Amino acid sequence: MMNNLHNTPDLRILLIKLRHHGDMLLTTPLINSLRQRWPAAQIDVLLYEETRDMLAAHPAIHRVYGIDRKWKQLGAVKHMLKEWQLLRTLRARHYHLVINLADQWRSAIVTRFTGAPVRLGFGFNKRKNAFWRFCHTELASVKNHQAMHTVEQNLSILAPLAIPAVSNVTMSYSADDWEHARQKLIAHGIDDRYIVIQPTSRWFFKCWDEGKMAQTIAALQQEGHTIVLTAGPDKKELSMIDRILSASPQSGVVSLAGQLSLRQLASLIDHAELFIGVDSVPMHMAAALQTPCVALFGPSKLTFWSPWQVNGEVIWAGDYGPLPDPDAVDTKTSERYLDAIPVDAVVAAAKRCLA
Repeated sequence: MMNNLHNTPDLRILLIKLRHHGDMLLTTPLINSLRQRWPAAQIDVLLYEETRDMLAAHPAIHRVYGIDRKWKQLGAVKHMLKEWQLLRTLRARHYHLVINLADQWRSAIVTRFTGAPVRLGFGFNKRKNAFWRFCHTELASVKNHQAMHTVEQNLSILAPLAIPAVSNVTMSYSADDWEHARQKLIAHGIDDRYIVIQPTSRWFFKCWDEGKMAQTIAALQQEGHTIVLTAGPDKKELSMIDRILSASPQSGVVSLAGQLSLRQLASLIDHAELFIGVDSVPMHMAAALQTPCVALFGPSKLTFWSPWQVNGEVIWAGDYGPLPDPDAVDTKTSERYLDAIPVDAVVAAAKRCLA
């Protein structure tokens, strides 16, 4: 069955990953690997609707299908109808190969329902049962996953296909995305020289002290750099930006927080001199775009989530003080684990990246 894939002229592939924004971006090396092996194949992706921006502009992707978690608000009957319509649409595509990177039962059921002759999944330890095997024709080993970056974990599912891996992460955006961001810059009188700083994450335990961030901004502004602050539209993130702005210089610092889509933000980062940010989606975008980057990390699993092939430096709070086990962290805590990182370390790293 595997050999037939290599001789199929109109190959249709579905990739399934139902996770967060950063997870979706880190699937792109797998997508790039499939495109390199089968240049004419139609590669579709099934994801959560809110993460669509991460892959929608990728040149190798034929079509993106989304599961909208807002369907639950429609009531049980309409929700099930939406799910059924999606299943029928995917089955009608007659895929030759389905690659399920997810560990949810839902993803396994979708994989089986497509009827694809080749259905790859991972042999997750928590899924060692007959039904999981029934949903897939072959399961790739997860034996070494604990020692692998997320990119490497994703690529390991290619083992049964015996095709070469392409390891680069790709963050794609359109010309319109950059034009929108550029007009925002022009409105603030900013030319093509600026630093993007993303101080926020949806999980605040990943954030640095606002005062320290303001001190870093002041040091860079005094060196003649223009700072553009970015953040998501969440009220808590915007409040954090306001606190940083109030403690920062009144000139040479502007905020585009909550004003850009993820693809527009990617274009902004791509054209920046430097990106400084905490462990968040924009950090992964900066690494993918090869923008010089200073990444601030706390109690996250560096092995899994450090910025892949980053052009810059990762500053880990664990080098300056004790950190809890990542698996023991309460994501709702107000604790700021990054606060052990000194301002001087971040400013010095920024200057090295700008040199």
